[in-house]
Amino acid sequence: MVRVGSLFSQLLKQIPRDTFYSLVRKFGAERYAKGFTSWTHLVAMLFSQLARADSLREICNGLACCEGKLVHVGIDGSPRRSTLAYANQHRPAAMFEALFWKVLERFREQGGLGGKQHPFRFKNPLLSLDSTTISLCLSLFPWAEFRQTKGGVKLHVLLNHDDYLPEFAVLTEARQHDLRPARQVSLRPGSILVVDRGYTDFALFGRWCNEGIFWVTRMKQGTAYTVEESRDLPQGHRILADEIIRLTGAAAAAKCPDRLRRIVVWDAEQQRQIEVLTNHLAFGATTLAAIYRERWQIELFFKALKQNLKVKTFVGTTENALRIQLWTALLALLLLKWLHFLSTAGWSLSNLASLLRLNLFTYRDLHAWLAKPLATPPLLPHFEQLALALPVAGQLPA
Repeated sequence: MVRVGSLFSQLLKQIPRDTFYSLVRKFGAERYAKGFTSWTHLVAMLFSQLARADSLREICNGLACCEGKLVHVGIDGSPRRSTLAYANQHRPAAMFEALFWKVLERFREQGGLGGKQHPFRFKNPLLSLDSTTISLCLSLFPWAEFRQTKGGVKLHVLLNHDDYLPEFAVLTEARQHDLRPARQVSLRPGSILVVDRGYTDFALFGRWCNEGIFWVTRMKQGTAYTVEESRDLPQGHRILADEIIRLTGAAAAAKCPDRLRRIVVWDAEQQRQIEVLTNHLAFGATTLAAIYRERWQIELFFKALKQNLKVKTFVGTTENALRIQLWTALLALLLLKWLHFLSTAGWSLSNLASLLRLNLFTYRDLHAWLAKPLATPPLLPHFEQLALALPVAGQLPA
């Protein structure tokens, strides 16, 4: 006998209603609402992400097909397309952003995403900073002008390598340089930040050195420096050089006068040398080279976001609608990461997302489904009319 709601309803239970409605009151999301609740709005947008609905029509029709099952997700019925479009255009996207951070904080406090996932033994917080560009059609999104015939926005993410989820995220115009959000990031002393060479700014590097923040990046060609010390190379590794240097360029030396470290690594896969630049002088050269290689995890994060969720096509053309869709995509990715952590089936995140899409309104226990997703669903209870022992006419009951 089925004693649980649908998989979708069990997922939505991970979003505390009291937290959600406190944010609704804080941002005044229902100030002028006439029957269409913010919870219905959230359910519709999360359904769009998890079911990969491409348009407002698909969202509304998809929910309408599940009439009778929607009560378990906390809504009375499917919204109208015009109502959902108006909500995406006018309801505050900041509420969805705040909800994502609240739910992420709750998962981290309860240990719902597991312990430290990166392979290193040190206790320093390990973070990666990068951005991804989301291309937009300029005729539909004229406010997002990027180039002469192209539009776009940028999602800047500071990734925490303990659980491979964002520590900081901001959405900007695509033409904005990556360094501007990088200067806004607040880091704890002792943190190790990994960036690519597009973030090279010696004034920023000098500030991080003064704040006790370790950084690892790839050295730009043409950087002027002088070698103060050459260290011994580890045996059996692909480390070609390990040097203590100082910058000698007039502007660079004034902005970042600290002693730095240059490590040259041979990349056998690409058949090239990679020059790693860092202000960390204590770790081994192989550890620092592996830390820079760990930066690839942020690329995998962007890949998972774009492959499994709706961040390439949008159901609204205003900036507010786009922001709502992106923040619900991040919230949906958080829920998928939680499911992936709980699952014992050994499947990939992409397989989990695709199979969940087909079973959103399947009535199974969530943990049992995660353990055996392809098992036969339980049968619905079969109701039978019981026969009553009525006395036959002319006979007395026994």
